[in-house]
Amino acid sequence: MTNLDINEIYNAQKVLSGVLRKTPLVWSRRINPDANIYIKPENMQYTGSFKLRGAYYKISQLTDEEKSRGVIACSAGNHAQGVAFGASHNGIKALICLPAGAPISKVEATKGYGAEVCLVPGVYDDAYQKALQLRDEKGYTFVHPFDDPKVIAGQGTIGLEILEDMPDVEAVIVPIGGGGLISGVAFAIKTLRPEIKVYGVQSSGAPSMATSLQEGKIQHLSTVSTIADGIAVKEPGINTFEMCNKYVDEVVTVSDDEIAAAILALLEQHKIVAEGAGAVSIAAAMFNKLPIKGKRVVCLVSGGNIDVTTLSRVITRGLSKSGRNYTFKIDLYDKPGQLSGVCNIIADLGGNILSVSHERINASAEINGCILRIELETLNNEHINTIRTGLTNSGYCVLN
Repeated sequence: MTNLDINEIYNAQKVLSGVLRKTPLVWSRRINPDANIYIKPENMQYTGSFKLRGAYYKISQLTDEEKSRGVIACSAGNHAQGVAFGASHNGIKALICLPAGAPISKVEATKGYGAEVCLVPGVYDDAYQKALQLRDEKGYTFVHPFDDPKVIAGQGTIGLEILEDMPDVEAVIVPIGGGGLISGVAFAIKTLRPEIKVYGVQSSGAPSMATSLQEGKIQHLSTVSTIADGIAVKEPGINTFEMCNKYVDEVVTVSDDEIAAAILALLEQHKIVAEGAGAVSIAAAMFNKLPIKGKRVVCLVSGGNIDVTTLSRVITRGLSKSGRNYTFKIDLYDKPGQLSGVCNIIADLGGNILSVSHERINASAEINGCILRIELETLNNEHINTIRTGLTNSGYCVLN
């Protein structure tokens, strides 16, 4: 493991001072009412994510000879934009390898910052191998997205900002993909204030760091699958694994449904647009994955570069997870007045009907039966249960 010194992070803060937007801390009353939650919205950063910090600082520290060869990087999207931005500002050529499935918005934004893009079939790790191949063939200087001390130092400036803005913070929750962000943040915070808890969050569909820490050595996942494409990493870095093992108090995972609900909550409550990777810290706080009750907590929203079509699907998923949308399946006896009776109960209990499907040819237990699927707009999961109870108490056979 390459050693990191706190002075490196202070130097990064100085270098970045004229480039970065210092993102504020935003208080949240409703994310978790049992804790005092503040949001650090790095989605408001130039390029839309924290990645600009590490990428720009790394590029700024290259030698003239390294700069002359140009830089190459691999990314799920956000690091790509950070490298493209940093290279452009320093007058350096940049080639970025992105997974072919990266959101179109991230691909176009990377091109917009002046970089050349190479789309690689597969996920981040496939793009990584292609970038190494091109580095060796063409002589580019490689800018690693997370396992580089300079990159980690740049990300660590977030930790310094949190301590400056909230000296009495008790816990910080950070998304984890390859681990560069949390390594820098945890190192800065634990070096200056070791009593502060630093927690990491991964998607349950890509738990490479969580699995590695549990096993006590770096693990390589055969596959990853998550809506949080920015943290869909199969294997953590050597440096980041060691730093997380040393400085991070706990790493937990959240499901795609929980991530979707967190994105929706940020949209509705704070008008903050977060991508899946950026919202995992909020999901962990919302669904009580960590011991934060009664504590002053900062949740780091690491980025907001989400594709609009993906956002639409995520909102639908989030509405379902948070009990705002539900489809009842009811086994009815097919006779006049049955549908009217169901609708009246739902209306009396405050449900709003969005769509109705009435199927006579089905697997109903009754020969003269039918299946009614009725999609509702509801308030929350408790409201759904109230409607279900109302239907059941009125003699209707509710199947789900």
